[in-house]
Amino acid sequence: MMAARVASQRGKRVLLLEHASEPGNKILISGGGRCNFTNLGTAPDRFISANPHFAKSALGRYSPQDFVALVEAHGIAWHEKTLGQLFCNGSARQIIAMLVAECAGVDWGLGQPIRAVEHGDGVYRITHGARTSRAPALVIATGGPSIPKMGATGFAYDLARQFGLKVVEPRPALVPLTLSAGDALFQNLSGVATDVVAACGKARFREAALFTHRGLSGPAILQISSYWRHGAPVAIDFAPGAARDWLVAAKRERPRATLRSVLGGVLPARLAEVLTERLALAGELANLPDRALGAAAEKLAAWPFTPSGTEGFAKAEVTVGGISTEGLSSQTMAARRVPGLYAIGEGVDVTGWLGGYNFQWAWASGVAAGNAV
Repeated sequence: MMAARVASQRGKRVLLLEHASEPGNKILISGGGRCNFTNLGTAPDRFISANPHFAKSALGRYSPQDFVALVEAHGIAWHEKTLGQLFCNGSARQIIAMLVAECAGVDWGLGQPIRAVEHGDGVYRITHGARTSRAPALVIATGGPSIPKMGATGFAYDLARQFGLKVVEPRPALVPLTLSAGDALFQNLSGVATDVVAACGKARFREAALFTHRGLSGPAILQISSYWRHGAPVAIDFAPGAARDWLVAAKRERPRATLRSVLGGVLPARLAEVLTERLALAGELANLPDRALGAAAEKLAAWPFTPSGTEGFAKAEVTVGGISTEGLSSQTMAARRVPGLYAIGEGVDVTGWLGGYNFQWAWASGVAAGNAV
């Protein structure tokens, strides 16, 4: 819709095809129904791509402030939550209505799945429903396969491959992680949440983690899932910001306290109990060696998990990977070797952090293509 809006307002005749009966289904469910439509902290280093520089151009030319100005022009009230995340005060439907209104000059083809796409003599022929439409340019804006119950598919990748574009292996991102039977004890903590630092490789995120009946979720885990590869360990810091010797210091201050009671002062009681059992340090702190307490603090600062997998595209908010940026112009989102072909949004190998970044990429890449088509 953003690409269609910009191209139409430039005087281009635009046909927007959507296989769903209504536009913006993913917008509708985002942000708990209030649409986390952008993030004030948007910067290229908060996006994952085989080419970390690719997103710079589009993001630099269409900023969060630009989208906020559009939102305000339509009288949509908004508020900022944590970490620069912006939400509608009302409903995500307001963002959809705004984009539809901005596409006043666009021809719509809703509920019309694409049956075939052909290209020859400088013209694209798209068979949709019972019709065939022709155009000198085609923009692939069909997203990735995350949340298939909303109608998401890998169609963008099929189309890209048809025209000779490479596809970086797509995998679920911003998705809960599952645990194996070896970590079954933690699965008994379903519903418990706590502030942590989750780390995988060089990536680190401090936010809440949530234990589920299948494994781990919550913002910190969703963030780190985008960087996780099968077989890799994830480390959880259960005492973020604590000094390395904090348990030894607790022993000096409260020698008659137990490790369980100390942990219970900073963690949910059920989690404190399980961690104490795993650390196997019973009795009063006064009777525990400093070395053992130091080792416990180190373990709590980097508790290792090896996820068995993820909950897949069904629960993934977005997709890592997609249409390779090697074959695209970062200025226009155009395919370098296929005249008139463009690719934008989630279907491209650019994936943002949790918190409105992926919407901002959608808006920015859509504007780039809309201005060039």
